[in-house]
Amino acid sequence: IDMGVFFVLIWPLIIYTVNGGWFDGLFRKREIEQEVSNALALEDNRNARFLSLFTYVQLLNPECITADGSYGTCLGAQDCAQRRGTVSGPCARGYGVCCVFMATCGQTIRENGTYFVNNEYPNQYDGTGSCQLTLIKSSPDVCQFRLNFEELNLMQPESVNHICDNDQFLVSGGNPVPVICGNNMGNHMYISTPPGIMSPLTLSVVTSGPSYERNWKIRILQIPCNAPYKAGEGCLQYFTGVAGQILSYNYDPQTGAQLSNQDYSICIRPEWNFCGIQYTQCPNEDPASPRNLSFTLTGNSNNRVPSMVGSTGQSNFCQSDYLIIPMASNVGRVTANPPTSVDRICGGVLAADISSTPTTVRRDTMGKNRRCKDWREHHATRFANDTSIMAENIDDLQILLEIINKESKKTGRRIYKQIE
Repeated sequence: IDMGVFFVLIWPLIIYTVNGGWFDGLFRKREIEQEVSNALALEDNRNARFLSLFTYVQLLNPECITADGSYGTCLGAQDCAQRRGTVSGPCARGYGVCCVFMATCGQTIRENGTYFVNNEYPNQYDGTGSCQLTLIKSSPDVCQFRLNFEELNLMQPESVNHICDNDQFLVSGGNPVPVICGNNMGNHMYISTPPGIMSPLTLSVVTSGPSYERNWKIRILQIPCNAPYKAGEGCLQYFTGVAGQILSYNYDPQTGAQLSNQDYSICIRPEWNFCGIQYTQCPNEDPASPRNLSFTLTGNSNNRVPSMVGSTGQSNFCQSDYLIIPMASNVGRVTANPPTSVDRICGGVLAADISSTPTTVRRDTMGKNRRCKDWREHHATRFANDTSIMAENIDDLQILLEIINKESKKTGRRIYKQIE
């Protein structure tokens, strides 16, 4: 029998049995995709249309992008309608539709990739009240939700202690999450849930106070327990890649105010063959400011403030708010012999010694040719009148950031780069 004809004749049966569960696991996904790839080359054959429909729309369901930049799932039109999605253009060479899932106040969702949007979106919202969305796992194998804040513009915190007392974004039902407000576009959060337990999570946006033009569009991604891109335990934020930027919530060089009552870990995945990391203060983004406000911890003011290091001393040491990088040292700067290292860093510039000039700070670990465990920052802020410091059990790679609100309104932006 001709194998090409044989393939066309039995393909509908293969689709039915694989999806229907009669011989689940009989064919490996790679083998199916290879057969599909061969079939798609037969564009002049009527059966090729049938194959591409089932392959792209039923088997693979790839991510698709709409004309406005939103992400959706490539599905059949009927499947999209049954799952209450919105058709936003074609996909899979016209055989499927890009199905976008959006939900707003009072709804319950379980579709991966759903957007949580404000009422009347894409218009801005100027009402008051509590808008809640309930999240249900799509599978018991889901262990994390990632929230991508594509848009999240709420009222700024009050101006004295920087507490979110008007607008608030809250998460309940998972690991402890700090309350945030202000402008957080481009930032993200990871929410952990126990495997197998289908208890729901709740996202809440509480709005009150004076009139304000708010808007939010938050993409909700569900992460399986065994996914290689799953964040480490206890990481509220998780970064990958050999370089990137870390911003505190509500960071803005012009109007952002650092938020009180923050307490969370920021983790960076070490890439293969990299076992060190460098932190560099970002350039100044406010030309009107007499100093760079991208790193401001302890002794903040509108005037230039030097760095401070260590936990004890007569002056220039960190008591209230600080960044802990175990065994941190400067890159390229001549220091004492033997070179000194510190754990606590604070002040108006990022440096591992007392200086008015920022420098790149480095932290090394032992070994190469392997993947080290995650580097971890811990970011915590307190109410302005609370001078207590939370005790933390930190391991060799954890970074602790304690912030008590000072007069500065901008803080928390750094560049990191991994080193070989």
